[in-house]
Amino acid sequence: MNLSNLKPAEGSRKTRKRVGRGTGSGLGGTSTRGHKGQKSRSGYSKKIGFEGGQMPIQRRLPKFGFKNINRIEYKAINLDVLQRLADAQQLTKIGIQELINAGFVSSKHLVKILAKGAVTSALEVSAHAFSKTAEEAIVKAGGTTVKL
Repeated sequence: MNLSNLKPAEGSRKTRKRVGRGTGSGLGGTSTRGHKGQKSRSGYSKKIGFEGGQMPIQRRLPKFGFKNINRIEYKAINLDVLQRLADAQQLTKIGIQELINAGFVSSKHLVKILAKGAVTSALEVSAHAFSKTAEEAIVKAGGTTVKL
C-alpha cells in the first residue's frame, strides 16, 4: 500500500447533483424546482418568519413583559454551602476569593448570601448582598457580615 493506490471506502463519497445541464442528465428542464411559481425563479429567498402571506406568529401573539435595564443579577450562595466550606477548609473568614477558589462563583459574579440551611460556627462573611434572614442567622451564630 502506498499513496498512489489509496481510495476512500466504497459508498462513502457521493457525486454532487449537477442540475440544469440538459435533458439527457435527467436534471435539466426545471432543474428540480418544479413548475413555475415564486420558488422556481432565480433570486428567490423567503424572508425570515414569512408564512405564505398568513399573519405571522410574531404578529399574531401579543406583546408582553419588559427587560429591566437596572436589574442587578446575583449568584446565590446558601448558608449550608458556607458552613460546608468552613468545615472543609477550617475557615473563619469567607469572602469572594474563597468562594472563587472553591469553584462556587467566578470573578465576574456578584454574590448574594441566602438563608437556606444553617450556620453553626462564627463566620465573618463578606459578599455583595445578604438576605435579611441570612444576615440574622450569621449574626445569631456569633459571626459578622460585611457588604462589599
